[in-house]
Amino acid sequence: MNDQATINYHRIAAAIDYIKQHFKAQPTLGEIAEQVHVSPYHFQRLFFEWAGISPKKFLQYTSIEYAKRLLKEKATLFETALETGLSGTSRLHDLFITIEGMTPAEYKNGGQRLTIHYSFAKSPFGDLMVASTDKGICHMAFHDDERIALENLKKKFTNATLRHARDPAHQHALAIFQNDWTDLREIKLHLKGSDFQLKIWETLLKIPMGSLTTYGAIAEKIGHPTASRAVGTAIGSNPVAYLIPCHRVIQSTGALGGYMWGNTRKTAIVGWENAQVDLPGQRIYSPN
Repeated sequence: MNDQATINYHRIAAAIDYIKQHFKAQPTLGEIAEQVHVSPYHFQRLFFEWAGISPKKFLQYTSIEYAKRLLKEKATLFETALETGLSGTSRLHDLFITIEGMTPAEYKNGGQRLTIHYSFAKSPFGDLMVASTDKGICHMAFHDDERIALENLKKKFTNATLRHARDPAHQHALAIFQNDWTDLREIKLHLKGSDFQLKIWETLLKIPMGSLTTYGAIAEKIGHPTASRAVGTAIGSNPVAYLIPCHRVIQSTGALGGYMWGNTRKTAIVGWENAQVDLPGQRIYSPN
């Protein structure tokens, strides 16, 4: 992803935020374009290049009504994926990503025995920090400031050896943002978390791309139907943005709810993913 892609995302994010704030007034294409300081023609083209659909269609994908329909129609797909290991064209995360929990010795004393390589990269949804141990990705986060992003990593692993270097694992992880997923490699995650957290994060991997579920549904699936709040806390502490798709968990009302990396970004990701799944001829990996 280049600098222009980042600029474009920030323009799109500003437009999405404006649409969300003024939806009841049904702003015109020209009014939205004016907010991001481009012509209506350029904005329409820019939005289509970014999402593959028009701003109006994108708004439909992120509406409460659409979310409610997804929750109703695709609940069975999520259930089947969890219970039978169904492989499908939208099971990118579950097909390619595996999680290994850190041992107590690995994160003892603030990760004193760990060497962590970190690097910065671009994505369709803004700037990213990616970090890895010799076993896999241990941290991935959207950020607006590299210095603050690095401080946050240091807080998680206070005594680890941090090195600013791009690991091949970083490149493999970032490839998931590409439109052609036919050549993805396995992505290994090496995560610090309780058994409960790891179970939740593994469950999130099984939510198909273009689908949404709720905190309550996740609690049901792991056999703790009364633990929605604990599930929400575990989802909110997800250490790996996008690869563990916590953005696919929403409120039972259909509202998208909160997101560690910002509600506008969550809206952008949810809308973009639905567009990718619905694009005719989209090349999404299938094992068959």
